Amino acid sequence: MLGEFKIMVTIKDVAKLAGVSVGTVSKVINNIGVKPRTKELVENAIKELNYEPNIYARGLKINKTNTVALILPTVWNPFFGELAFNIEKNLAKYNLKMILCNSENNYKKELEYITMVKQNKVDGIISISYSDIDSYVSTNIPIVSIDRFFTKAIPYVSSDNLKGGIMAAEELVKAGCKKLAVIGRGSKVNNSTTNRAIGFVNYCKDNKIQYKDYYYVGHTKEFEEFLDDFLIKNFKDKINFDGIFAITDEYAEEVINKLNKLNINVPNDVQIIGYDGVKSHSKDTIKISTIRQPLDLIAEKAVYNLTKLINQKSIPNETLIPVRFIKGYTTK
Repeated sequence: MLGEFKIMVTIKDVAKLAGVSVGTVSKVINNIGVKPRTKELVENAIKELNYEPNIYARGLKINKTNTVALILPTVWNPFFGELAFNIEKNLAKYNLKMILCNSENNYKKELEYITMVKQNKVDGIISISYSDIDSYVSTNIPIVSIDRFFTKAIPYVSSDNLKGGIMAAEELVKAGCKKLAVIGRGSKVNNSTTNRAIGFVNYCKDNKIQYKDYYYVGHTKEFEEFLDDFLIKNFKDKINFDGIFAITDEYAEEVINKLNKLNINVPNDVQIIGYDGVKSHSKDTIKISTIRQPLDLIAEKAVYNLTKLINQKSIPNETLIPVRFIKGYTTK
């Protein structure tokens, strides 16, 4: 037996039942002021007819869809998961919906998402991109970058990574470390992790602290080999470093696991500080010593700046959010 066909209700049907014009219904839907009695009539008609406005069709007419695309390299990393949660929560304050775009570090995918804005399918973009897409990003697209510094005047929001690197070196020295190393991988484009390493190295140079820079620029697979080589050379027969700054918590965990296999104790033999301070869930506690990025504040500022851009308001090109040190079991 065939089910009943549901006839789609249109804005004209709502207007007819309420006894008003289509324009008046549109005003009520878009929260534009009308007389209280008129608003009541329209809202009752919408409820009775179970009318659902097509925000995308409406968006084509007013060049606004009330949706924002969030482009992330991956959803596997807890850092990006926590960030996405906070961005969606802040977008809701402005009655904006979020479309999550998992780019898998594929610049072609990122270009497709950027095209969505050009076609008025979303109102703006919040992006974390480590791909070389500078030449495709136009300054007239409402876009806010997180952590990535584009060569064009694209505004970005970031934790104070330079200060974070300095803070990591300071805390290792306070904990009694004498020989330091910074470990991490970066891309060829300018991004936050580069500044973390620069801050760390500058502090060591300024304070005449013995250090080695093991910041690798290249692919993940090559970095794995690079990291194994570094740890075997410096910890298999002799412990050459007593303090390590890993530029992400993920790298810090990787270093800890590899050192355990070499029977190197953390923190007795070597102390380690990571960067991010992410949680795997809301009730989780941060276990390793780390430089904590306030993802809630980063998300709040990124969303605020994007809404300003969407409404053609000016914002600063750079917004830096302070970081703080959280002590865990990996430092004394």
